[in-house]
Amino acid sequence: MTEIKRIVLDVLKPHNPTIVELSKRLAVVEGVSGVNCTVYEVDQETESIKITIEGPAVNYDQVLETIESVGAAVHSIDAVSAGSKLVEEALTPQDRLAR
Repeated sequence: MTEIKRIVLDVLKPHNPTIVELSKRLAVVEGVSGVNCTVYEVDQETESIKITIEGPAVNYDQVLETIESVGAAVHSIDAVSAGSKLVEEALTPQDRLAR
C-alpha cells in the first residue's frame, strides 16, 4: 500500500490545548515532517481549525489518535496526497471561473 504524503483535515477542538501545543504533538507522529494549524472559527467553547500535515509516510491512525486524545474531532478529510511523489492540485477552467 502507498504512503500518505499530505493530508488536510477540518477539526473541531476545545480551546485547550492551543494550536501551538496540538501542532507540536502532531509534529512528532510517525512519518510527519511538518504541520500547519490555522484557526478559522472560534465560539465560546471550541475552535474550528484546518490542519495540514506533510511527511514521507504520514501515519493517519496515529494522527487521528493524537487529535482525539486532546478532545478534538475530525469533521472531514478535505484533501489527501499519496504515492511516491507529492502532486499539487491542478487548476481547471471551473476553478478559474469560481475566483
